[in-house]
Amino acid sequence: MHWKVLATEYLTQHSFFTARKDKCEKPDGNIVDEYYVVELPPTACALPITENGDVVMIRQYRHPIAEVILELPGGFLEPDESPENAMLRELLEETGYEFSQVKQVGNIAANPGVLNNFTTLFLAEGGRKVAGQQLDHNEEIEVVTMPLAELKHLFLQNKIPQALHAMCIFYALREMGEL
Repeated sequence: MHWKVLATEYLTQHSFFTARKDKCEKPDGNIVDEYYVVELPPTACALPITENGDVVMIRQYRHPIAEVILELPGGFLEPDESPENAMLRELLEETGYEFSQVKQVGNIAANPGVLNNFTTLFLAEGGRKVAGQQLDHNEEIEVVTMPLAELKHLFLQNKIPQALHAMCIFYALREMGEL
């Protein structure tokens, strides 16, 4: 069932984005002359819940869609970093919150027809504000807290446009017995 890669040409290589063109042979012998793959590092995101039961969301501008959207904290894993450690780091950097419990609720491929990475999904609980944000140079993130019921309403009304984050919310709510 797997395809045999006959040749690979890298079109661009960057630490966060690599694009390649593969020439492949399918099991039936047919040749696929050009199959484009975007290589990305693995990512993680979490539905974070504070000690008092509120949800910690972030709002930021996303240039590819030219919109400011409400989403979950998350990001790329560093080399040799576990998804759980990456998630705890991202939560602290983006929101200033620390969480006493982090539980994996899923692992999904965003678009396996083009992208080669997976995103590990978490439910983070017991959050408390312990620091200010420590953002990357190009990040402008507003921290937004809301009751869980409000997030659930937004989710069920299709108001969370980031697909990976919507899946994380779904699996986390299911884990919590909210769906």
